[in-house]
Amino acid sequence: MAEERAPRNIGLDLVRVTETAALAAGRWVGSGDYASAHRAATRAMRAALDTLDMDGRIIIGEEKRLPADEVSLCHDERVGSGQGTEVDVIVDPIDGTKLLIRGQPGAISIVAVAPRDSIWDCDPAVYMNKLVVDRRAAKALVPECLNAPAAWTLALVARVKNKAVHDLTVVVLERPRNMDLIEEIRSAGARVMLRTEADAEGALLAAIGGMGVDMLMGIGGAAQGVIAACAAKATGGAMLAQLAPQSEAERQAITARGLDASRILNCHDMVRSNRVFFAATGITNTRLLKAMHYYSSYATTHSLLIRAETGTRRFIRAEHHARL
Repeated sequence: MAEERAPRNIGLDLVRVTETAALAAGRWVGSGDYASAHRAATRAMRAALDTLDMDGRIIIGEEKRLPADEVSLCHDERVGSGQGTEVDVIVDPIDGTKLLIRGQPGAISIVAVAPRDSIWDCDPAVYMNKLVVDRRAAKALVPECLNAPAAWTLALVARVKNKAVHDLTVVVLERPRNMDLIEEIRSAGARVMLRTEADAEGALLAAIGGMGVDMLMGIGGAAQGVIAACAAKATGGAMLAQLAPQSEAERQAITARGLDASRILNCHDMVRSNRVFFAATGITNTRLLKAMHYYSSYATTHSLLIRAETGTRRFIRAEHHARL
């Protein structure tokens, strides 16, 4: 059965969705209020998604972020008008909520869609080991790279990018579980860019290229891993991933679901279609996207839209003159 093709203009519609979420979240920058920030962004994104002519199903959602009675955009929830193309949807109204409420850089809003049943559903997995590179380094990745000594993998990537290892920059989530990896990377001579959270945005930096980041490595969220796979697929980059349960309860849950924690996947295993649209809007400043700003009678946003099928990347600056 042939894939149902999403309308070409759905990409711009998705940008409107991330813009709406970013504008809602922006009021909570520096507030210290995690729940209110995430609630505002999630509700705004849900309302915006429901205006789109699509029959969407949430694959990566928000059920682990807030109390159950306050959560929208949950796994398997339907979004859109229900009248259009059947699609899988991944959402992250705020990637980097703790950064946002502290007024720190690195927070963005993300949404992506692909044809129905093409995005890998990793629920109930929580953690994933990830390796992401841009299209220049994509041909260097082999499955052995994921669990090999970091120095070996770094050397492969450096060779294909015609760089010295000491000129590579690697994004790693700053967690105790990644400390041995961080030391390996540093011992090999590469630079480490530590992130306190928002590893989906870090993966986007690694996948898109030209942002001063060569790779993302280490164990982070499984949901953010699927988002990263969409980004890698859309940009022509490459990714390796493996579920990395951090407790016996998580291991039992993924085994009961029939997921194989020993399997090493690539972005094509995780996103089985080239008809992917990926949109992101900056909330606070990032290397890729400027922060949104409020003015007396309008607001500005900076967004990225990628269409995997054509390889088109659009950077969009918008002014919003509606009452905010």
